[in-house]
Amino acid sequence: MTTTARRKTMKSPPAVLTNAFYDLHRPAYVAFAAARLPTEEAQIAVSCLFSLVADNWTTVVTERHPSAWAWERHTQVIARRSGRTTTAVEDISLLHHQLRLGIDQIASLTGTEAATVAALLASADREAGDRTGRVRLWASMIKPVTSAEARWRHAFRLRTATA
Repeated sequence: MTTTARRKTMKSPPAVLTNAFYDLHRPAYVAFAAARLPTEEAQIAVSCLFSLVADNWTTVVTERHPSAWAWERHTQVIARRSGRTTTAVEDISLLHHQLRLGIDQIASLTGTEAATVAALLASADREAGDRTGRVRLWASMIKPVTSAEARWRHAFRLRTATA
């Protein structure tokens, strides 16, 4: 913890940078927290996080991915307040499927690469498929075919069946 005397001697973070970070990330942080916690708890968790970010701003901006630093703290606060630790796959799945964020938005929010987000989403979809039986359904629909004409007919039938 930083003492009051030390806080007075520290430079305050540049307001433009902290405001930009706040404006960019706050809506998604609140939505994520509200999906895991009661509304009032979610507001408190997000307020605590941004206080932590503001207090440590000079350290945060020296990180390779400041968003990753903040996201890690955010998920820790949510886990502590909810009493349940989630995996990265669960978090990414919630951000994409429930909160409707795109891959690039999630990458920016969490400080991870877009390819990593895509891989985590694929993993989440595989896990969801195992629970819902979608994987078995698709495996039974996709059968190996030998001739080019048979492959063409099979592909055409699948496309028209989903339309």
